[in-house]
Amino acid sequence: MSLHELIAGLPFPKPLRLEDAALFLDLDGTLAPIAARPQDVRPDPRRTSLLERLAERLDGRLAVVSGRTLADVDRILEGCVSAVAAVHGLVRRDSTGRVFEARPHAGLPRAAEALHAFAARDSGLIVEEKGLSAALHYRLAGQFAEAAQACAADVAAETGLTLQEGDMVEELRTPGADKGDSVRAFMAEPPFAGARPLFVGDDATDEAGFVAVRALGGAGVAVGAPRSTSAMFRLPGVDAALAWLEAAL
Repeated sequence: MSLHELIAGLPFPKPLRLEDAALFLDLDGTLAPIAARPQDVRPDPRRTSLLERLAERLDGRLAVVSGRTLADVDRILEGCVSAVAAVHGLVRRDSTGRVFEARPHAGLPRAAEALHAFAARDSGLIVEEKGLSAALHYRLAGQFAEAAQACAADVAAETGLTLQEGDMVEELRTPGADKGDSVRAFMAEPPFAGARPLFVGDDATDEAGFVAVRALGGAGVAVGAPRSTSAMFRLPGVDAALAWLEAAL
């Protein structure tokens, strides 16, 4: 282990072997750099080509597991990945195209109303409604971080929604499946069943995925700065993650 790896706390992953792997990849912060506004992340030829080649080499054992909506994942990835878990696992499209979706929680309209009222304080506060959740982004208004966190916690307590904390975002989501549940569901089906699962993600929303793959005999790869995590390996950022994936082809 190098000095850099010791300082980082986790080793870099070994070269990726595609023969027996099943890959589960987060999107924002893993395959695409974090943008100031969610809508600013757009398709990228390098990323699309990489995912198309990976899916072919893996015989379809590739899934994107994201907090974004299914439509947004397809927009950014140009529809190149069949298996997708969206809204942190509340929506899942399997490799055959079947879509499984939770029912929206009754408290979502109230949550969206409260978040929009909070966001009226500053133009840098952005509310993203996803059908099964509502998210308050404060990356462009960091001075409101503590107030945004308190607001989201209060609304979660009032409505019974699940509070999902991310990187400069507070999300109130319908209770239900998480990213780990999605991994387990994929791994119980063809073409994933029997493969060694690897989950690559960048923040706390991916921890359930790391735990799931480890229990299934696989490993998690954390992307970004060192932090407390259930992942076994770490890559320093999006460019390193893309390069690690490309090296396997």
